[in-house]
Amino acid sequence: MSGKHILLGVTGGIAAYKSADLVRRLRETGAEVRVVMTHGALAFVTPLTFQAVSGNPVHTTLLDEAAEAGMGHIELARWADQVLVAPATANFMARLAHGLADDLLSTICLATTAPLLLAPAMNQQMWMNPATRANCALLLERGIRLAGPASGSQACGETGPGRMMEPVDIVAALSITSTSALTGKHVVVTAGPTHEDIDPVRYIGNRSSGKMGFAVAEAAALAGARVSLVAGPVNLETPAGVHRMDVRGACEMRDVVMELAASADVFIGVAAVADYTPGHPADRKIKKGASKLKLELVSTPDIVAEVAALDNRPFTVGFAAETEKIREYAHEKLSRKRLDMIAANRVGQSGSGFESEYNEILILVPGGEKDLGKGSKRHLAQLLIEEVVARLKGVDDIEAGSDKSTRPAPGN
Repeated sequence: MSGKHILLGVTGGIAAYKSADLVRRLRETGAEVRVVMTHGALAFVTPLTFQAVSGNPVHTTLLDEAAEAGMGHIELARWADQVLVAPATANFMARLAHGLADDLLSTICLATTAPLLLAPAMNQQMWMNPATRANCALLLERGIRLAGPASGSQACGETGPGRMMEPVDIVAALSITSTSALTGKHVVVTAGPTHEDIDPVRYIGNRSSGKMGFAVAEAAALAGARVSLVAGPVNLETPAGVHRMDVRGACEMRDVVMELAASADVFIGVAAVADYTPGHPADRKIKKGASKLKLELVSTPDIVAEVAALDNRPFTVGFAAETEKIREYAHEKLSRKRLDMIAANRVGQSGSGFESEYNEILILVPGGEKDLGKGSKRHLAQLLIEEVVARLKGVDDIEAGSDKSTRPAPGN
């Protein structure tokens, strides 16, 4: 984002304290940042803080006598290449959705032609409230994109969705949003585990949480794509702007994917699909009796390989979750399944992989590789989408036989 003009709006939420670090990280990318604060934001952070980290005066009032013709909101609206609001409170999102312009920030948002990205931050009950959900839908329909929110513990003591995304992830989201590189493209993503029923009570499953797949779907949506997310049994909120279809077993996932693949430009198979399923699941609960229970298992469809074998196939990306010989096994899958790209990640270690917020990914393409390093799943998903976009554009920055790393994941 070198040379870009980023206007950062800060609204009145406790997450405003993170916005100073956000300014610093934006400037590290080479962007010029100007900050607009709402009246509520002044209760949490002082303008002097943002002036110090941005190197520019901070704007807080709608009527600015120092501005040309007294119309500071028009000057700032024209200056901005992108407008980022972080944190974006429920109140601000409601006012923006309904076109109110009663302060400097909301007026700029109406007056600018620059892309708008909001990073919501609020109590989890406020985020889930139907009024907030309706406002989000209105904003998305108008082309405004949402980064997050994340889930976790909140300042109020509750836990759930509503936390503002971390600054490093917001910067990555803003970077990918600025390209709109997937506008007009249909991206299909699979996520989570599959549950293969033994009987109406028991099933065979795995430890996939779906977090990586949901992060990839979110990143694709931020890049402008129409995203179809085929999700196994997970307990995650659907990313903003993503159409989600829930499935249970591998065969059901395969049927949905193959129907969608016909219109897809990109397919990214992140789901940890079961390799085997009971051949004859019982229609009643199997009662405990004998000391041993024998199950006949049959192989499930190889979804990503089937998509890659289509005559008019989309750009096809697979995932390889391995506990050992990561590069070797990933290369074999890339070749055997004739994929365009594969993302290999190590599982079974503490602090990364299944059930974690973090991951470590090595990308392989025919003839080359790139290590994306370790970072949050959101950050790595955004880097992955950037690599997909580069390949779609015919830009090959992955050197043949290389083992070079891309930029590190900041903060990790």
